[in-house]
This record gives sequence, C-alpha cells and structure tokens, in this order.
Amino acid sequence: MIPDARYVLPLRWRDDAGLPELVSYLRQLVEWIPVTVVDGSAPELFRAHAAALPAGVVHLPPEPWPGGNGKVAGVMTGVTHAREERLILADDDVRYGAEALHRVVALLAGADLVRPQNYFAPLPWHARWDTGRTLLNRAFGADYPGTLGVRRSRLLAAGGYDGDVLFENLELIRTIRAAGGREVIARDLCVPRLPPTVRHFVGQRIRQAYDDFAQPGRLAAELSLAPLLLWAARRPPRLLVLVLAAIGAACWGRRGAEGAFDRSAPLWAPVWLLERAVCIWLAVGYRLRGGVPYAGSRLRTAAHSRHELQQRHAGGAAPRVAGATAPATGADDA
Repeated sequence: MIPDARYVLPLRWRDDAGLPELVSYLRQLVEWIPVTVVDGSAPELFRAHAAALPAGVVHLPPEPWPGGNGKVAGVMTGVTHAREERLILADDDVRYGAEALHRVVALLAGADLVRPQNYFAPLPWHARWDTGRTLLNRAFGADYPGTLGVRRSRLLAAGGYDGDVLFENLELIRTIRAAGGREVIARDLCVPRLPPTVRHFVGQRIRQAYDDFAQPGRLAAELSLAPLLLWAARRPPRLLVLVLAAIGAACWGRRGAEGAFDRSAPLWAPVWLLERAVCIWLAVGYRLRGGVPYAGSRLRTAAHSRHELQQRHAGGAAPRVAGATAPATGADDA
C-alpha cells in the first residue's frame, strides 16, 4: 500500500452500464492505494454503487460547494475528507497501473501539483479523432488530462478552487500556481483512459471548444482557422501545406510518450482541426447566449485568468473560496 496517499474519484452517472468494469478496476486499485469515491449519482444508483463497490473503498455523497460544476464539489469533498497529504484525483474513465501511481506520488514529494498525460485505450475511430487534439496540445506544451496529483495542504490552504467554471482542471492548475504552488508536467507519464461513447464524444465537441475562452491566445488562433482554411481551399497546394503542418506538429507532440500513441495518430490532427474550425464559432454563439448548458443551468466562465487568480490569492494563503478551511500544517509542507 502506498503510504500517505489517496485516490479520489468523483462520480456522477446516469446509468450503470460501466459499473462491472469500474468495480473490477477498483478491486485492483484498492490493493495499491486507499480509494475514495465521491458519488453524486441519483439515490437509486448511489445505493447500487454502495452495494457493488469493493470492500475498503470509501463511498461518500458530495457535500455542498460553491458553483455549478458538480465535479468540483466531488473533488473537494474527497479532498476535505482525506487525511493523506498526497492525492491522486482521477475521472471515472482513467485507468492507472501500479507503476504510474507510484510515480505520481513520488513526484508529489517535490511538487504541489503533478500533471500526467492521458491516452485512449482501446482506440475506436472517435478516440483516434480526439487523439489529434491531445497530440497538438502536447506539441505546444502539454495536454490537460483527466487526472492530477495534488498536495492536500496546498489546495486547502488556497481555499479550494472555484466551482463555477466549465474547465475545472485548468481552474485547479491555475489556482495551485496562483497560491504559490509548484507544478510538474510529466510528459512521459502516460496513463490510459477509456474512450467515451460515440454519443458522449459528439456531445463534447462544442463544450471542449468553449474551454478556449480561458486561453485567449489559443482562442484567437482557433477563430482564425475557418478563414485560413477557406483561403487555402482555393489553391490545393496551400491546403496540402496546412495538412502536412498539422500532421508534423502532431508527430512532434507524440515524442516522449513511450509508445502510448499509435503511429497513425498524427494523421487525425487535420480532422480535429477541421472540427475545431467549426465548433469554435458555435462556442462563440453559446458565449453570446450566456454560456454552455450544464446540469440545468449555464456556465459562462471557462476558467479564471492567471491574473485574476493571482489577485485573488495575493497577500497570503488564506482560504478564498467559501467552505474551505486551511489545515493546521499550512502549505509549507509542500
């Protein structure tokens, strides 16, 4: 059992089609690390999960947290109930092995936040499509995964993170940085995740594009894609250059991943760029209408800017978000 560490999994399901596979994963996982599942599913599903989850898994309902993003409430419930300092936060589709768990926990000895990388396994067509996005993100820095390692004391000393955002992982990363925390991006630490259903994949296209409102430079670049493609389409050689440039960038993003990404994966980068050229303008339409629909309401803010969070956390590590309390040990444990 990994010492002074815990795995926190926020869960909110509408059906239990994936329950047997998740239970099998957790049965293995709980032998390596203590596990908390914070379950915001409907009452009948919550009861079914309580009966099915392996012995040793802590199963909790989410506690109230400011903001409309239920995942943030799930994460912060798990964080506040944990007693371990080094936490691995992971979506319900992330599938760690023992080696990756140990590596994240080891990196947290010298960091407040660890950002691994995800890849899809297995690879149906829509997972290959979305891998184009992952590789382009890596080509220009790193991808935003469905899992993070975090030091509990640093996050609680920061007052938790804002739950009224759509891009909650970026909000968490920026909050830790703004509170003085140190981030380690582990580009070579690749953790598999299950691909979504085709229906879920289709439903995420505009929502993922909306995340770019938290990254103005990227937003401007993606808004220029459609005009650029229309210009290039008038002369096939121009279009070919753009296609080859996208594939080349994706090939660069594939480097350092220790075979996690299929060799053909960069070929999907132009397809993803074409999708984003359309969806980013549809996301603008949502912005003008007040934000993206989420759980019966609308979330307007993708994530707060670095500057805004730095201003919020300037002057000390006192909690800035209602409902959080700083630990007695403070953030100096990091």
